[in-house]
Amino acid sequence: MERTSEIERKTKETDIRLRLALDGAGQSRIQTGIGFLDHMLEGFAKHGFFDLTLTVNGDLNVDGHHTVEDAGIVLGNAIREALGDKGGIRRYGSSILPMDDALCLCAVDLCGRPYFAFDCTFPAERVGGLETELVREFFYAVSYSAGMNLHLKMLDGVNTHHMIEAMFKAFGRALDEAVSIDARIDGVLSTKGAL
Repeated sequence: MERTSEIERKTKETDIRLRLALDGAGQSRIQTGIGFLDHMLEGFAKHGFFDLTLTVNGDLNVDGHHTVEDAGIVLGNAIREALGDKGGIRRYGSSILPMDDALCLCAVDLCGRPYFAFDCTFPAERVGGLETELVREFFYAVSYSAGMNLHLKMLDGVNTHHMIEAMFKAFGRALDEAVSIDARIDGVLSTKGAL
């Protein structure tokens, strides 16, 4: 079964088209209008082995908030949709990922209940065209739209670019583990029998 989703979302603030394949090869085509965000999402796709196509036309004349948050909402919705009934998935995933001076811990539970924990303070207020406070908004939107527990904790780091990049790559690796199929799992991995 092909685990893919295609989502279009249009508001007065953003116009978004996204295609996600969970069982991909890490290929991506990203255009959000924010170059650094494009770079981070390419890293997420590459290290998670997801095929991701994303186009965002947002009100960047205002600021980057709507573009970043809405991209997170749509990505979260796409993850949830592509997973279907979650039969056979490992459900949990985690990664501790180094990126030069930065060390990030990411843990995921695809339980259907949104919860988000974020423990990081960035030294810089901006990297390229991305306001760093929007990184938290992006991951918050993903976690709540996907219905996942998502914990991100920066264990070490002094360079903001490296810290954010470690986060996106760690999230890709943790999510790849959580969505992977395990032949030992009959139905869903839950004592309740449902996720």
